[in-house]
Amino acid sequence: MTSTGIRLHAPAPGWSIDADVVVVGSGVAGLTAALRCAANGLDTVVVTKARLDDGSTRWAQGGIAAALGEGDTPAQHLDDTLVAGAGLCDEEAVRILVTEGPDAVRRLIATGAHFDTDDAGSIALTREGGHHRRRIAHAGGDATGAEISRALVAAVRAGGLRTIENALVLDLLTDAEGNTAGVTLHVMGEGQHDGVGAVRAPVVVLATGGMGQVFSATTNPPVSTGDGVALALRAGAEVSDLEFVQFHPTVLFLGPDAEGQQPLVSEAVRGEGAHLVDADGVRFMVGQHELAELAPRDIVAKGITRRMQEQGAEHMFLDARHFGAEMWEHRFPTILAACRAHGIDPVTEPIPVAPAAHYASGGVRTDSHGRTTVPGLYACGEVACTGVHGANRLASNSLLEGLVYAERIVADIAREQAAGRLHARVPRPAPRAGQPEHPLLAPETRFAIQRIMTEGAGVLRSAGSLAAAADRLEQLYAEARGALADDGKTAEPGVDTWEATNLLCVARVLVAAARLREETRGCHWREDRPERDDAHGRRHIVVRLTADRTPDVHTTDTADFPPTRPEAPAPRRPQEQ
Repeated sequence: MTSTGIRLHAPAPGWSIDADVVVVGSGVAGLTAALRCAANGLDTVVVTKARLDDGSTRWAQGGIAAALGEGDTPAQHLDDTLVAGAGLCDEEAVRILVTEGPDAVRRLIATGAHFDTDDAGSIALTREGGHHRRRIAHAGGDATGAEISRALVAAVRAGGLRTIENALVLDLLTDAEGNTAGVTLHVMGEGQHDGVGAVRAPVVVLATGGMGQVFSATTNPPVSTGDGVALALRAGAEVSDLEFVQFHPTVLFLGPDAEGQQPLVSEAVRGEGAHLVDADGVRFMVGQHELAELAPRDIVAKGITRRMQEQGAEHMFLDARHFGAEMWEHRFPTILAACRAHGIDPVTEPIPVAPAAHYASGGVRTDSHGRTTVPGLYACGEVACTGVHGANRLASNSLLEGLVYAERIVADIAREQAAGRLHARVPRPAPRAGQPEHPLLAPETRFAIQRIMTEGAGVLRSAGSLAAAADRLEQLYAEARGALADDGKTAEPGVDTWEATNLLCVARVLVAAARLREETRGCHWREDRPERDDAHGRRHIVVRLTADRTPDVHTTDTADFPPTRPEAPAPRRPQEQ
């Protein structure tokens, strides 16, 4: 691995602290990793961009998938996941997920998470798209993520872990050999630390969540600006499958000009029997797939988009009036409140819905221990590409992946600790004055990027739309880089400019990968290449950033990932905690 030497333009760190491990992110993956690290006696610091409970996990409505029900098996869960992944899942990664998943959920419950139960006291299970069994555990009806977040945050606080909230991570620190040596970060507002600083640690676990804010309309919270993927790219790490952005099919339609985070209407609503209909009340998914409305998300998103195109409509409808008021109030209180807040009462009328950016199936490439191509840098959760999701994530596998792979990361860190290989490293100095840095973009560039991506790399893509998006993104980058080269000027360092710069970084890489994938597969839908091409398409597209900031894109030889490190040992089950 060769470091790019690229860093964001930022003031030099004015303070620093030391730790064994720094976990960046406070969703299910990050907090699970932090708690397990602390249980292993590792001095752990959690860095999070807002408050501890402000990540994407809190917004997860549907639940967490695991083979917990009578008659269900990991093998059946594996089969459903492989089908949804459209030929690009790493089967061993999926096998790890579904085999270790049930016990990981039980450990989550032991940590303090409370799931809904049936009359017999067993965990209540429901179905979602792509699942042939009821295997989705939920909490608070449709507030599963909020409950998981509550339990993990409470455990972190009870355990006295060091946390740094309201902190945007900037760049990875590495030593002269390219090993991880910590991170730089900017803390916003008052607190023990303020401004730009550093956490020096030989291990960094990225759990920064997704990058949904690269599109105009998304279910992701405002903090999801691809910071982890951008950091990893600048550090020289490889990312993979970034072209596979899942658009959730049923997002509350707020109008054609709505931007930013949009309310999600959980797949569990369809799992309980809601129907997708057009303005005439026709169920258009029937006959398109054996599971109709419960087909995998890419199939449903395409079905909705096709019907919208055919009828010149801006949205379709989700009809669950037959649930009745009592079921809506007890099973889906969060969704009911969100709909009513926007003037829609699902008890008496169908809900207008349309697809919106939801989940990145790709991310920073890892092995089965969560190790990236940068020594000492791990990744888990949505920021990572473990190979589990392939070309399209199966509903409710994300929370489970965060749990399972966070535990596997800690097992590997504990092994490194036992072998005496965890020790402080001396970070390389920051670039000298006069050396070129990564140009920062003006805050308003964020909205230009989102419009470019929505128009050119959204649900529907083509060679023409992707080429146009690439040209417009390169123009934005060239203008910023030209200003820096000509007179040394760049946008003022700050959260808004760093976020816009990260969004442009991930947008350029996403479009580069999407242009290379000349087929339709999973949630990557090419209008000009409507067929799946297994002869050439069952490959992964891997990207790294070169020292001159150009995406270096290549395709793997097979559907299997090459190892992140040649010396990587065989996968090992995580230790029980």
